[in-house]
Amino acid sequence: MVADLTNKTILLVSVLVNTDRPMSYEPPTPPTDLPTGIIDTFDDYSPELLRHVASYAEELAEYREREDRLAEAEDEDEIEERPDDLPDDVPSKATITIKEINDNRYYYWQWRDGDKIRSQYKGPVNPDE
Repeated sequence: MVADLTNKTILLVSVLVNTDRPMSYEPPTPPTDLPTGIIDTFDDYSPELLRHVASYAEELAEYREREDRLAEAEDEDEIEERPDDLPDDVPSKATITIKEINDNRYYYWQWRDGDKIRSQYKGPVNPDE
């Protein structure tokens, strides 16, 4: 009787599992943008092999989407070319700021270094001064 109950349970579970999609006696219609060669190849595959292909295709799609997102992020994070007049000890992320000292204006390279703001003298705003 226990074996009988187990077999009935397995049958019920498999029926319940397969009720999410209506059973069709017709083969599914392939997407219109799927190449004919792939459709013809799939027609020769067993259900088990088709499930392996589907699993691989899903993983491959996720991998390629992730690679695309990483490539986009790299493009956004690309550092612009290093200015010709940037000293070697000043990082390329530095910006130019103007400071006024004793009524004179000067350019300084300025950048963040951890929690601190660093500056390095570049030259006067008006080179004649």
